[in-house]
Amino acid sequence: MTSKIPEPDLNYLQKVLLEMLAIPSPTGFTDTIVRYVAERLEELGIPFEMTRRGTIRATLKGKKNSPDRAVSAHLDTIGAAVRAIKDNGRLTLAPVGCWSSRFAEGSRVSLFTDNGVIRGSVLPLMASGHAFNTAVDEMPISWDHIELRLDAYCATRADCDSLGISVGDFVAFDPLPEFTESGHISARHLDDKAGVAALLAALKAIVDSGEELMIDCHPLFTITEETGSGAAAALPWDVSEFVGIDIAPVAPGQHSSEHTVSVAMQDSGGPYDYHLSRHLLRLASDNELPARRDLFRYYFSDAHSAVTAGHDIRTALLAFGCDATHGYERTHIDSLAALSRLLGAYILSPPVFASDAQPAKGALDRFSHQIEHDTQMESDTRVPSVDSLVGQRSES
Repeated sequence: MTSKIPEPDLNYLQKVLLEMLAIPSPTGFTDTIVRYVAERLEELGIPFEMTRRGTIRATLKGKKNSPDRAVSAHLDTIGAAVRAIKDNGRLTLAPVGCWSSRFAEGSRVSLFTDNGVIRGSVLPLMASGHAFNTAVDEMPISWDHIELRLDAYCATRADCDSLGISVGDFVAFDPLPEFTESGHISARHLDDKAGVAALLAALKAIVDSGEELMIDCHPLFTITEETGSGAAAALPWDVSEFVGIDIAPVAPGQHSSEHTVSVAMQDSGGPYDYHLSRHLLRLASDNELPARRDLFRYYFSDAHSAVTAGHDIRTALLAFGCDATHGYERTHIDSLAALSRLLGAYILSPPVFASDAQPAKGALDRFSHQIEHDTQMESDTRVPSVDSLVGQRSES
């Protein structure tokens, strides 16, 4: 086993998670959650800057400033926006982020007008079995078949206008958090507030330990991951390694667990970096942390958005195991603890390739290899040699 990594304060992790869950933050409505996380960084004495829209770029200084690395978790969540105001005073909704209306039905929500907050419930268009009998069970599942009923006098479009309700107003869904004695944590929006909490706990553990980093690390907190842009414009230019922090779906056909941390080997954007992913797996093994590999088939992350934006970086993804992602989600403190510890081990670890500080400029001895070159190039007995193929062509 390697030198002991700083132990995260799990009480702190759960405290900041509960406080963040209480802050509505659908994509586009994130100012308050940005301020909250910035205040936590100030408490830890970690310097940071904010982009115009609110992405937070913090810095933990190391012995060397190049190559440096970044770790990223996102503050924004799924939600909805008012799409139209109906003649009967009900509101139609459009999703913010990619999620099914199946998980919106029955939710209590807050509607944010330009002047205040109005509470309400999201209901199917046929919401009463006493009125519609079995027709309730035959309704399609789509955002066109639900509506928002507000807890206000608004029986007409004019009533809604008088309340200041407008198309485009944000709708935030109640998190309904519950932390049980079994260690399970259930709530909406664990994606990615649980990941943020794990990262903050890892940062606190490192600061409290006084350990010096080998290279600079930039903790990033992005605000548009759920709509795709995420870390596209967030990275400092010298970053060579980038680890995203997100949610791992626990479901049939997946390998993730609510009791482990997942190292994603691939998502909808393709494979993650071979070397950085295996570096994380080695750190988990060396520190006896429960970790699993997984592939996410219908999934993008901050790491994907950074590569798509054109950054020449190695990317990997760490994720906490979670059941019912983008629904009423559930994880376990085991998974968040393992994620936080692995993040601490990674932030304190040496760079995967110190040579990444500069382009290789034709020097193959500095370029990486995935397995030994000679082993990779050995001819399979079933594959004819180059010489034999040349001979066949000459004879013909």
